Amino acid sequence: MAITAADVNKLRQQTGAGMMDCKKALEETNGDFEQAVDFLRKKGAKVAANRADRDAKEGVVLAKTNSKNGIVISVNCETDFVAKNEDFIKFADTVATIALEKKPASIDALKALPYNSEITIADKFMEQIGKIGEKIDIGYFNAVAGEKVVAYNHPGNRLAVVVGFNKDIDDEAAKNVAMQTAAMAPVALDKDDVDASILERELEIAREQIRAEGKPEDMVEKIAAGKLNKFYKESTLLNQEYIKDNKLSIRQYLQSINKDLTVTGFKRFSLS
Repeated sequence: MAITAADVNKLRQQTGAGMMDCKKALEETNGDFEQAVDFLRKKGAKVAANRADRDAKEGVVLAKTNSKNGIVISVNCETDFVAKNEDFIKFADTVATIALEKKPASIDALKALPYNSEITIADKFMEQIGKIGEKIDIGYFNAVAGEKVVAYNHPGNRLAVVVGFNKDIDDEAAKNVAMQTAAMAPVALDKDDVDASILERELEIAREQIRAEGKPEDMVEKIAAGKLNKFYKESTLLNQEYIKDNKLSIRQYLQSINKDLTVTGFKRFSLS
């Protein structure tokens, strides 16, 4: 059957694929729109298979919140050129909005959700891969809940943060803590939240430094414990010096607003 420009444009609007790809898909499927969409998805799957060994280290990192829930997501691609494309950013934003609304438990659960009334998020990724010709995937996804959750997106879409609080907090103070989290990259919320493997690595580095300084062996563990306290102060959010007033820790800053106010959790992700 004859494939008209209107048919091609309709498929393009539906899938976002290029004009020539849409024309070929309709020709290969004798103008059947459903089969043409499947053809384009299969094309995406083929591209994905061919590029499986590629690194998708660029992309868009976004944080979103609806006051009591927040998410951080990274939609990754191969090149900075694609990462800065307006359509790709809109695509990532749509996926982030769905993630915030539906609260999936994992990346796989997120991909299984409907992108719209016709296809899943996983299928939409395949369409995008076929359209763009690059490896595209969700590189990171996590969520935070609290009495108030604030999101911070650093300009450039490469770093984003969500922070949850146990009580309501004014927007400016909440943003201050979120920006602190973005700038100072804490590894945990408080001392007891630091992963044991991180603590052991820090202690081992401290021991080696102390021994290299020629300190007596019976003093090594005591001095290493002191260095660990410095690590907590630098690397756990509630114990970090508040960047706007280094006389206060973040814990003290929050208590100056409300004696019972604290952070319940945070997620931070950055493309290196």
